[in-house]
Amino acid sequence: MPFLGQDWRSPGWSWIKTEDGWKRCDSCSQELRSENGQYTINHSIILNNGEEEIFSNECEYAAKKRKKEHFGNDTAAHSFYREKWIYVHKESTKERHGYCTLGEAFNRLDFSSAIQDIRRFTYVVKLLQLIAKSQLTSLSGVAQKNYFSILDKIVQKVLDDHQNPRLIKDLLQDLSSTLGILVRGVGKSVLVGNINIWICRLETVLNWQQQLQNLQMTKQVNSGLTLSDLPLHMLNNILYRFSDGWDIVTLGQVTPTLYMLSEDRRLWKKLCQYHFAEKQFCRHLILSEKGHIEWKLMYFTLQKYYPTKEQYGDTLHFCRHCSILFWKDYHLAWLLKDSGHPCTAADPDSCFTPVSPQHFIDLFKF
Repeated sequence: MPFLGQDWRSPGWSWIKTEDGWKRCDSCSQELRSENGQYTINHSIILNNGEEEIFSNECEYAAKKRKKEHFGNDTAAHSFYREKWIYVHKESTKERHGYCTLGEAFNRLDFSSAIQDIRRFTYVVKLLQLIAKSQLTSLSGVAQKNYFSILDKIVQKVLDDHQNPRLIKDLLQDLSSTLGILVRGVGKSVLVGNINIWICRLETVLNWQQQLQNLQMTKQVNSGLTLSDLPLHMLNNILYRFSDGWDIVTLGQVTPTLYMLSEDRRLWKKLCQYHFAEKQFCRHLILSEKGHIEWKLMYFTLQKYYPTKEQYGDTLHFCRHCSILFWKDYHLAWLLKDSGHPCTAADPDSCFTPVSPQHFIDLFKF
């Protein structure tokens, strides 16, 4: 009669015949080990020559199997997170069995390299923030491990180059809130992994927050041209390119000249008109004592009630023809006419759709 081990995918346990009957050999079971310590039983006494040869072959096979699995794990570790595209299938077909999950997509797409690209950095951070708010418990154990590994790389990058600390602080604040709720309400939701792992993750996030809190911006010594040396119209043009009000406020703290330009009413009016509809900011008019509209205060007020438009240097793309999610390399697309994935459409560019972070999560809601 066949015997299955604890995991249905495993080949089962190894058993040996003793004088007291058959006993499991998990490198020879605890009970058998104690007997061996007391009586020093030799396998040649228990087994005849033929059985001893079979037993030795089984042990040799198990050792080779463990060595092969260990080598396979090392190989997988080197080739993990290197794919530029993934097929998104939501149901089983004759050609494909199963479906693609959020955790699988997060594992297989190359997010580790994406955070090194300044155009994709904000996009990845926003995606991690959305996952932290609502999708963290839906990730598999491997996906969660990958999530915190990428987050660790992001934090270390910010600590090294001192760029985009505000984005990471917001991400860690949402993540610590979610982890705190999960740890305090253990039992109310299904957590993948031991509760001690989640507590350890919460402590790690709190440690990252403390490191970012203590981050000191070092003054860079540069003998060349600086931002302050640019003429006023160029500085004003730079400010008009910003789509985030907090970035304008931060830049205005650098020099008195930039502060003067960052308080321009027309700048904040343009920003409000870009992010919000006319009906929206008409409902929340804020007037000064002189009767003028306070566009800067209106922007931060409207931000509390309505979502702002998202703007990223580069995003993931979805091919409607192939149902493939992929990173598009614009340099290869221009030089080699490479679409970023094996597309079979006659006109691939007409089938591509940019994928926002929220759209990325919605793709895997079945």
